[in-house]
Amino acid sequence: MGILKDCINNKNTNSIPVWFMRQAGRYLPEFRNIRSKNTNFIDLCLNPNLSKEITLQPLKRFKIDAAIIFSDILLIPYALGQKVEFEKNFGPRLGDLNVNDILKVSDDEIKKKLNPVYDLINKTSQDDILKNKDLIGFVGGLWTLLVYMLNKQSPKKGNIDFFSNQNHNILIKKIIHTQKLHIKNQVSKGASVIQIFDSWAGLLNQDKYEDYIYKPTKELVEFIKSLGVEAICFPRNIKSYKEFCQTVKPNAICIDYEVDPIEIAEKIEIPIQGGMNPNFLLLEKNEMLKNARKYLEIFKNHKYIFNLGHGVIPQTNPENVKILVDYVKEFK
Repeated sequence: MGILKDCINNKNTNSIPVWFMRQAGRYLPEFRNIRSKNTNFIDLCLNPNLSKEITLQPLKRFKIDAAIIFSDILLIPYALGQKVEFEKNFGPRLGDLNVNDILKVSDDEIKKKLNPVYDLINKTSQDDILKNKDLIGFVGGLWTLLVYMLNKQSPKKGNIDFFSNQNHNILIKKIIHTQKLHIKNQVSKGASVIQIFDSWAGLLNQDKYEDYIYKPTKELVEFIKSLGVEAICFPRNIKSYKEFCQTVKPNAICIDYEVDPIEIAEKIEIPIQGGMNPNFLLLEKNEMLKNARKYLEIFKNHKYIFNLGHGVIPQTNPENVKILVDYVKEFK
């Protein structure tokens, strides 16, 4: 167990745990080198040796406290038989959704398709570099998966309107079942923490939170806890993090960069993760650290995991990440 889990479990730590969403990604030249030779993103995610190498790349550079597996939330629709492709300068593009076909996909078929991810976790969890550090597995939140599966692309690319005259209850049950299967297999192979990424929570009207965010996420959180590991939730841009925490009861909550951290510190009692705008890593060193210090000071008397309010962006200089990590680790 690493200090990430210690922090989540309210144990004393000698320093503030730090890791980053998308810490293994395009800002690292060693990642770009691998990516240039592996143009099919899904195939890369399903290559256990390369995905292990990518997962561990940031730990070889920075004094971070956890690895997060190199994978993607869209491997669930992929496992359910929906076509998933990543196009350069566009992002994910999904094929037509046939609910009847999806319902026919067996657990064995799902596991077989995603087995390379579990191989990755098994190989990575045994690596010496992870000694006394945590390995984070993850799934997409139900709402976010629905957005992609029904919209067939990122909602940034167009409007989403799929509530009218449609009943998604059967599809929802299948997705939740698959999420649980995926979580269970990740944990059994060595994932010590699971994060639920509900990246598009901010798009949903509050009157639909109960059905599409609160109820399904709480079910997943309870399932994760039953496996003996901790659940971190990231319902990005949700209207009320306090209400989410009171309803869903995760072990820790990851916040986005648009929410007021002072309000979060005052209203939420469970461990907090994240918050800083990823764009601040593009600033001059002192400006970057001034913004980091703001979060460190606000959460000084709160259990806090340093992270960003979203993933590391591709333009980030790795040297800035190193400076930031060292600063956080030395903060008292």
